[in-house]
Amino acid sequence: MSDTIHIQIDRADGSLQRLIGLVERRGFHIDGLMLTDEGVMRRAAITVRGRDESRCTQILRRQIDRLIGVSRIDAVVMQSEAA
Repeated sequence: MSDTIHIQIDRADGSLQRLIGLVERRGFHIDGLMLTDEGVMRRAAITVRGRDESRCTQILRRQIDRLIGVSRIDAVVMQSEAA
């Protein structure tokens, strides 16, 4: 199952790299990433899938929320495997 996390992040150097690095280090695959620039901020919709069933998106969400440059996380949308 994959989940989409909507994040508001700074456009500062390295902020997107920190986000992607955290997701991969925590055992998730990135299935999709969509960015929208809004002035000094950037909105990211990142679709992730755990490498195994033990990976919890809610824990990943809390870890992303602690990253430098992340202003807020708007939503976590869970998507079913078969659509």
